[in-house]
Amino acid sequence: MFNKKKKRMNAKSMARSLVVETNPKSVIAEQFRTIRTNINFSMPDQELKTLLVTSAEPSEGKSTTAANIAGVFAQGGKRVILIDSDMRKPTAHYTFHLINSFGLSSLLTKQCTLDEAIKKTDVEGLDVIPSGAIPPNPAELLASNRMDAIVEELSQKYDLIVFDTPPILSVADAQIIANKCDATILVINSGGTDKTNVLKAKESLEVSKANIIGVVMNNFTLDKDHYYYQYYGNAE
Repeated sequence: MFNKKKKRMNAKSMARSLVVETNPKSVIAEQFRTIRTNINFSMPDQELKTLLVTSAEPSEGKSTTAANIAGVFAQGGKRVILIDSDMRKPTAHYTFHLINSFGLSSLLTKQCTLDEAIKKTDVEGLDVIPSGAIPPNPAELLASNRMDAIVEELSQKYDLIVFDTPPILSVADAQIIANKCDATILVINSGGTDKTNVLKAKESLEVSKANIIGVVMNNFTLDKDHYYYQYYGNAE
């Protein structure tokens, strides 16, 4: 009984809030819509098909950011798929309440088809590929030709592919995928991320020839008299 309760608590703690769906009139949801606008303006002359979201360190909010960015683009009329490519500490299946029996690792090892790996969500226009079972060699799988073929096929089905990856300084996974993506966003925990690690993360992405289009400052506290509170805080 205790183990089951503990397991439920752990699953709940791993779930990331999809605030753009659960509380679309909130200040935070409006910030994600601003991020969507900034992403669109950042690449006016190039079609954005693949977007990577990563962080320098663990627990900076990159999975929450990735899920909400995917959600807000879907709400804007795009066909979007979020890929949980953090095959070491996956969370997307918790966030979207999905079964993680088949996913990215299953696809890359040819244990399932693409249709079997793709899961529908409650957000119209947004699908998810969870991580699947945790493999012993995530970096090798992500660097494979099979991964390239999957991304190419998904590009024909969706307007935008969003990758949630492990922290850039922890393992090589994010660097591998960043090299394949049109754009990269780095998530930083405001007041919590060491400046030296931010610079190291930037350098690591540049080495992989990532196109860094912006930084998301997470957990930044707005003053109560900030215009966002004045304008959006009283929304019905």
